[in-house]
Amino acid sequence: MYKPRNVVEWGITAAVFALLAITIMWFGYGGSEPHVAKDYEECAENAKANAPSNIEYTKLITRCSERFEGRRKAGGGYAYFDFMQDRTFDIAGPNPTEGERKQIDGSYMKFLGAQRREMFLSDLAKAQANTEQTALERGRKNAGAPLDLTPRIPLPARRPLIERAKSCGDGSLSCSWAKLTAAVKNAFGSSAGKSE
Repeated sequence: MYKPRNVVEWGITAAVFALLAITIMWFGYGGSEPHVAKDYEECAENAKANAPSNIEYTKLITRCSERFEGRRKAGGGYAYFDFMQDRTFDIAGPNPTEGERKQIDGSYMKFLGAQRREMFLSDLAKAQANTEQTALERGRKNAGAPLDLTPRIPLPARRPLIERAKSCGDGSLSCSWAKLTAAVKNAFGSSAGKSE
C-alpha cells in the first residue's frame, strides 16, 4: 500500500478518497443509477412507491413540492398556481422560466395595485358617507318643527247654464235635440245646486 510522504500528498490522497466516497454515495453504493423525476407527478409516484412509512412519504412529497413548482395539466403542459393572487398561470416546464417568473411577478404587481385602489375607494366612500351622515344629523337638530305641506285643491268654478232659444216651432230634429239637452242640463244643474 502507498504511504504519502508529505503534507501535500496527504491532502491529495484525502481529496481523492472524499471524491470517491461522494461518488459511491451518489450512485447508491455501486447499485444502479437512481431514477430522477422530471416533474412533480413523477416525483410523487416515486415517493409513493419508495416510502416505507407515512412520515417518510410526507417528507418525500414535501421535497417534491420544493423541487417542482408547476403541476402537470391533463391536456399537456404545466400550470403554476400563485396562491397570493389565487390564480393559475400556464408555464412551459415543471418550473417557471425566468421570463415566466417576471410575467407572474408583473401580474402580481398589477393585482396589488388593483387591491390598493379598491381599498382606497372603499375608505373614501366610507369617509364620505360619515361626512354626509354627520351633516344630516346636524341639519335635523337645526331644522325645527316640520312644515305642513298638504296641497289645497281648489273647487271647480260653477258654469252658468246655457239656455237655447225657444223659437223652434216646426218640430225639426235639431230643435228637438236642443230642447232635450237643455232639459237634461237643467235637471242635473238643479240637483247639484241642492246637494251643496
